[in-house]
Amino acid sequence: MNTGKLLAHIRKLKARRKELLPGLRLPTEGLPGSLAQSRGYCGSAGCHCHQEGGHLSWTLTFMIDRKKRVEHVPNELVDAVRLRVEQGNTYKSGVAELMAINAQLLILERRARKQQEAAGKRRADR
Repeated sequence: MNTGKLLAHIRKLKARRKELLPGLRLPTEGLPGSLAQSRGYCGSAGCHCHQEGGHLSWTLTFMIDRKKRVEHVPNELVDAVRLRVEQGNTYKSGVAELMAINAQLLILERRARKQQEAAGKRRADR
């Protein structure tokens, strides 16, 4: 990539980083992981679950200290938990994008600096 294109790409990444930063606010009530719905059958022979496809159940799955946790979520809390998981995942995605931009900038700025130094040496040798 020539120096002009490299510098244009660096400017684009810096603009995206500047755009991203104001929206990165740590959600105080955000939750990690994912919310999943499942259906299960109870042991009662006359229960409606055998005709209607099972009892509806929700779980929150997340990691703590590199260990997977799965916690039951009562039906009345599903909407609130879903919102909190979305907030946590949005924040996590934004931070991941920001870190990726920073890594790209580290590499590209170094490459641009080397290209500019080489161009300066070529001019001095003339």
